Amino acid sequence: MAVDKVRIGIVGVGQIGKSHLRNYQKIEGAEIVAAADLNVDELGRVAQEFSIPHTYTDFRELLQRDDIVAVDVCLHNNLHMPVTVAALEAGKHVYCEKPIAGAYADGVKMVETAKATGKLLHIQLSTLYSKETKAAKYLIDGGHLGKIYHARSTGFRRRGRPYVDGYGAPPFVQKRNSGGGAFYDMGVYHIANILYLLDNPKVLRITGKTYQETPIDPRRLEISGYDVEELGMGFVRLENNIALDIIEAWAIHLDGFEGSYIVGSQGGVRLEPFGYYFNIGDLAINGAADLGQFDYRLHNVHEVGDVYDSSQHHWIAALQGRVELLPTAAVALNTMLISEGIFLSEKLDREVTADEVLAMSKSTAVRL
Repeated sequence: MAVDKVRIGIVGVGQIGKSHLRNYQKIEGAEIVAAADLNVDELGRVAQEFSIPHTYTDFRELLQRDDIVAVDVCLHNNLHMPVTVAALEAGKHVYCEKPIAGAYADGVKMVETAKATGKLLHIQLSTLYSKETKAAKYLIDGGHLGKIYHARSTGFRRRGRPYVDGYGAPPFVQKRNSGGGAFYDMGVYHIANILYLLDNPKVLRITGKTYQETPIDPRRLEISGYDVEELGMGFVRLENNIALDIIEAWAIHLDGFEGSYIVGSQGGVRLEPFGYYFNIGDLAINGAADLGQFDYRLHNVHEVGDVYDSSQHHWIAALQGRVELLPTAAVALNTMLISEGIFLSEKLDREVTADEVLAMSKSTAVRL
């Protein structure tokens, strides 16, 4: 039976936590009951700004509340696993900021705990709800691409490294807090989006390289403790004879990359800018699309409503029983497998198998 309001506790009221809170304000079915953070002053300020009645400096006290259905985890990557697992074991559904964790082994622990407790685990993957992704999925599900055999995942910033390029805080570029750089910050969105559109295929083998070469302001470099990648690339062999190549940049001396795409035997689709490409006999067709009208028809003709408007809209709708939760945890875990596989390939200077990543992945979680 659907419920009118979903009562939520949020853990972490920093940059990401505030973003989540602003999004919840747009969702009628969400009610933020409590918040937890170690920063007492900021916790109090945020609680006042967002009218949150109960605050805690120990997230475990928040988990003891029996009037909270779900917990939103908005912490640094290496804190995702311990807090998520504790929340699941406390009987709460969990919505967790991306990436799923700071290491593949920790992501596995989260997914296994969700299954064992029978609770929902949802990972924030905002690109899954874009108009471009919805349109691409419509074409793929309709068979308009034919047999899919190749995909590309790209993400570009010219100089967009957290803190050292002027925004965010040092923990974002410290491996001990984040686990990784460009791949875990932005690459997760692009890789996960492609995996979702491919129906999350099994990863077979991975090869890759990472770099940190673009100059950084010396003072910011010293303060930040920057030790993560700013540029990464990979080649992934997936089941069903699909090849995926990846390039993700926080900083690079270029003016942009072409957008991510998927191609098949009968057609191809590019996500940014959106385009659909196919042939009619000897005639090559490059198709644009009115994505606004497409999204309007989903809402008003097919009456989909708000359940795919955003990651948080989808989360609340799933908790209300209005839609089945997308497999974001499984997609996010597969994304982590690929990213960690690229790091392992760099370390070993060779191609690695998915089984090797699983066997060699070590927890990076910060114990609380």
